[in-house]
Amino acid sequence: MKEEKSEFQFNRRSLLLGAAGMALVAGKASAQVSTPTTDRIPLYYPQTEFVLEAIVDVAPGLNMGVGPLGPRGMVPITGGTFEGPNIRGTVLAGGADRQLVRDDGFRLLDALYELQTDDGAVITIHNQVMSQPDREPGEARFSQIKITAPEEYDWLNQSVFVGTLDSLRPERAAVVVRVFRLV
Repeated sequence: MKEEKSEFQFNRRSLLLGAAGMALVAGKASAQVSTPTTDRIPLYYPQTEFVLEAIVDVAPGLNMGVGPLGPRGMVPITGGTFEGPNIRGTVLAGGADRQLVRDDGFRLLDALYELQTDDGAVITIHNQVMSQPDREPGEARFSQIKITAPEEYDWLNQSVFVGTLDSLRPERAAVVVRVFRLV
């Protein structure tokens, strides 16, 4: 009798596993039928629109020692100016660019600073850059930029931004940040 009980459990388990397998196969077949192929999806290349160029003045960097992820540093932001087709003003002192150098030589930059428009609005910029170690002088680094603005500049809150970053050294202790809106 024990053998019959175990045979029954084995058959019941097989039946349940078989049913589950069939459901998965049916779901996969259904997913394959409803999944569009790439030739039916229109090809779209994101476009960009120039927003502004900022000349950001910086002080000498501060070595913050080596952390678990590599050497750390901070570059104080001391001021500057910015201008674009619909916006212009000054870069406020007090921001900073924190930097981390990975073992592979890549430099991760994470800057947080404020812009003040000519009409007094203050806009916060969060700029994150990954810089290659073998970059040629004058070759721009690309960045992800997040912008938070007051209501009168709400168009900045409703967009996604990318940008470029390049150094003006040795002529000037500053960087050039160019911001583009994805459209």
